[in-house]
Amino acid sequence: MESGTARVGAGVTPFQVDADATIRLAVLAEELGLVRFGSAEGWTHDAVVLLTQIAGATSRIGIGSSVLPVWSRTPAAIAMAAAGLQRVSGGRFALGLGASSPPLVEGLHGLTWSAPAERMRATVVAVRALLEGGRTPLEREGPRPLKLGAPPEQPVPIMLAALAPASVRLAGELADEWVPFLWARSRMDDGRALVTEGEAVAERAAPTIVAPSVPLAIGESEEAARTIAAGWLYAYLTRMGPLYPSMLRDRFGYAGGVDALLEANDGRGLPRLPGAAEELARDVTLMATYDEAGEGISAWFEAGADSVDLVLPPGVPEPQLREMLEAAAR
Repeated sequence: MESGTARVGAGVTPFQVDADATIRLAVLAEELGLVRFGSAEGWTHDAVVLLTQIAGATSRIGIGSSVLPVWSRTPAAIAMAAAGLQRVSGGRFALGLGASSPPLVEGLHGLTWSAPAERMRATVVAVRALLEGGRTPLEREGPRPLKLGAPPEQPVPIMLAALAPASVRLAGELADEWVPFLWARSRMDDGRALVTEGEAVAERAAPTIVAPSVPLAIGESEEAARTIAAGWLYAYLTRMGPLYPSMLRDRFGYAGGVDALLEANDGRGLPRLPGAAEELARDVTLMATYDEAGEGISAWFEAGADSVDLVLPPGVPEPQLREMLEAAAR
């Protein structure tokens, strides 16, 4: 692999239900020399608890919340959790935040999903203020704004998982990293242009790191890789609300591939990747054989990524996930 492991991380999705396996995979990622391991929060495990366990089981690898929904905790609760994770990890933590999706926000948390960019802006501004020793920016008069009683001794980088143009610009303006998921590799320049627009109005001098989270779909054979890629696409087209289908259809121009994949699958049996969806799969996942994994990772760097986090697929046995990590780190 041209880039080595110095800029390559790994992580799991909210679909991963085996917390013990996740911790073991994080330990393996550290042993393989990967730079970061992340855990996304959805409707299974509390990511803060799980990352605390990972911090205790590792000593060198960076850990990240990839991502925490901005709806599930107040900004103060997020900031306290981030400060605590930075303490228990010895300065290895990066805070990933995102707008999540309507099914999760409304179906689990019982909240109304609306104006996500506004919610993310308010949350990032408040969390950063608290983590940097400032007071909570309150929206009403009366209460005395408070500071964190135990702010982190080391800075906490903030990652923003953003897909809509306004949110990507927000990442450039306010975040240390932009971490899109299922973003098309062929459209990395478009994403970086939006980040740059946000940087132009930012008060921070440091540029925002472009760090896509890429669905890992590698296998011993091409057919095995195609099955994993199809599973990725089917899950996010049918289970995660309207955001991903709209992005892949309308913004990236893969309406034909989306329709072909949905027509070829009904959620039963092994997922199938029809030929009409192959270009889509190759553009938004890392679909390759084990021997081709290094070339696949390098392609993302050549497309403009500063770093890459490889996201392990859900529903795959732990031994196979270990094989995938080992192949990706060669």
